[in-house]
Amino acid sequence: MGIRAVILDIDGLMIDSERVSQRSWSEVMRRAGYELTEEVYLQMIGRTEKDVKQILTSVYGEAFPFERMYHEREETFLRILEMEGIPVKAGLFELLDWVESRKLKMAVATSTYGKLAERKLMAAGIRERFQVIVSGDEVDHGKPAPDLFLGAARRIGVNAPECVVLEDSQAGIQAAYAAGMKAILVPDMQPLDEQIARLAYRVVPSLREAIPILEELS
Repeated sequence: MGIRAVILDIDGLMIDSERVSQRSWSEVMRRAGYELTEEVYLQMIGRTEKDVKQILTSVYGEAFPFERMYHEREETFLRILEMEGIPVKAGLFELLDWVESRKLKMAVATSTYGKLAERKLMAAGIRERFQVIVSGDEVDHGKPAPDLFLGAARRIGVNAPECVVLEDSQAGIQAAYAAGMKAILVPDMQPLDEQIARLAYRVVPSLREAIPILEELS
């Protein structure tokens, strides 16, 4: 059975935003007297707001002022976005053009909440390429649960086995596998985990190298 749809993550996959997010979190937490380590931030990648709260309070204690930190981090992120922009990942436009040329359906499935996901896609100049965006605030369980990807498949009217997911995060690959979808892993900040890599259909260094694999599957 050939694929009929491609589902993409945003952060770290289509846009180079994880480093900006890490910088934003580090800045606001430092002002409040906390140090965000690389180890902790890597756990936060690909996770919903609810999951990030659980991670941070487990590390820094229940008194950690998450809501205030989250709000300040968002303001800092958006300020950087406005002043510096967000670069897109290598091969993104080639990939999107290829998918559209094959008349495959496309959707976004992101742990980011809806309004911020829209802002990121607009900043990258790709908002109009997607009719369906499923965000972290629309599901009960974020990645690594399959809810986001299954929700995207339902909204574009395609069965899960006919979808290919493109992801950069460990939680995203686990979610795609749980959804019964083939996943192509394009690693970003998280080190390659061999167990996670085995859940992926293929691992490639950039979106450009994902195109021949999609060709094979279509």
